Amino acid sequence: MVADKFSELQKAVGPEITRTDLVPAFQSLLKDTEAEVRAIAANKVKDFCLNLDKPHQESIIMTYILPCVKELVADPNQHVKSALASVIMGLSPILGRHNTIEHLLPLFLAQLKDECPEVRLNIISNLDCVNEVIGIQQLSQSLLPAIVELAEDSKWRVRSAIIEYMPLLAGQLGQEFFDEKLNALCMTWLMDHVFAIREAATLNLRKLVDQFGAEWAENTIIPKVLAMSRDQNYLYRMTCLFCINVLAEACGSDISTRLLLPTVLTMANDKVANVRFNVAKTLQKIAPQLDQSVIQPQVKPVLDKLNVDVDVDVKYSASEAIAGIAGKLLTI
Repeated sequence: MVADKFSELQKAVGPEITRTDLVPAFQSLLKDTEAEVRAIAANKVKDFCLNLDKPHQESIIMTYILPCVKELVADPNQHVKSALASVIMGLSPILGRHNTIEHLLPLFLAQLKDECPEVRLNIISNLDCVNEVIGIQQLSQSLLPAIVELAEDSKWRVRSAIIEYMPLLAGQLGQEFFDEKLNALCMTWLMDHVFAIREAATLNLRKLVDQFGAEWAENTIIPKVLAMSRDQNYLYRMTCLFCINVLAEACGSDISTRLLLPTVLTMANDKVANVRFNVAKTLQKIAPQLDQSVIQPQVKPVLDKLNVDVDVDVKYSASEAIAGIAGKLLTI
């Protein structure tokens, strides 16, 4: 297909024929009646612009290519929009800071709010291209509010989509920026009224620890997670346990034994049976991460107590946990 080979064609015919003949032809491909053609052409926008001769590059893009790109941002076909979103951020280094802020940022904002998840993902995946051109401050002033708006959207599926992108966003923007602008948002999700969001936010913590490390988790995330163990709402106390399940594995033995275990043991006295039920499950889950010296004197007595709980489900969970860590008890 012609659209797929356009970059090679540019190099073959040279800059003059590109300006006189290929630019109009490329415009036609971007406006083609067939969505498949538009998608392939959209995917070549960055390469086509890169191959333009430098003296005329900016003027050709601004006059002939960008108007077509603006139309494609609102294309009715999601494959076209997704193809464009995968390359459009690459125009920033070509057009420079002023043109990016003036002309490209509004397009990025529109794509960040697109109903198609792939379009949003492609924009977030390439934020570093724009960051290098306009700087983190400008980026936070322009695109961050849109991300926060999506993160607080009334539709839980939209919130869930942003949570999935958060580790990627953290990697793109760096730890300092993340802590300042997005950390609080991640903690807010843990107390969302929709279980699926709390669950996704819990898994998100694991990915963030993988990104930034256990020391970061100890100083930034863990104190806030442990504070949830004292929340009035038992659902959030349970979320605390779910977070501990994933954090123990990510943070290792020292943090699990020194910081996480004491909170779990205290929660064994919770007045809600469902919380006590999950305490037993958490103790079984994090046992492999704990220092063996605490299993017999600290973990075992709590499980024994839960094993004679008034609630039958708590007793069952405790007996399962005791059986699950029996190997550890035998080796002590």
